[in-house]
Amino acid sequence: MVEDSEMKYLRRCVELAEEALEAGDQPFGSVLVAADGRTLFEDRNRVGGGDHTRHPELEIARWAAANLSPDARKRATVYTSTEHCPMCAAAHGWVGLGRIVYISSAGQLGQWLGAWGVPEAPIRFLRIGELVPGLAVEGPVPELVGPLRELHRRFHGAA
Repeated sequence: MVEDSEMKYLRRCVELAEEALEAGDQPFGSVLVAADGRTLFEDRNRVGGGDHTRHPELEIARWAAANLSPDARKRATVYTSTEHCPMCAAAHGWVGLGRIVYISSAGQLGQWLGAWGVPEAPIRFLRIGELVPGLAVEGPVPELVGPLRELHRRFHGAA
């Protein structure tokens, strides 16, 4: 269960998603938090330049692999605006990061995009647990789904 004290990290994910949107990019944002509550790394989507692997969750995995011990990675939590795509979930698992907390599920995002007539992604989205069995995963977080949905609506110009 997501604790009240964790909502600040999730709100920051929404802020980062909004920063991405303001930069002309898809609205996704993520924050890596140490076991003691310190924010270690954060990023937003940067796929607008054409490299569709520039997801914040993948950048977190890369940063963690380069900067944290295996134990610190295992005890850290990734807060993210939307459930990891398969690429990011696999990176999370390979690097050995701990718990994931997401605001909206990949299924919710897919429903929104479908309702707005957005073409399907070139990959199939899977639940994180299908790629990284045994990982602690929590979400969606209903209190923040609405603001996140609105950012995606704005990005796609939906009515």
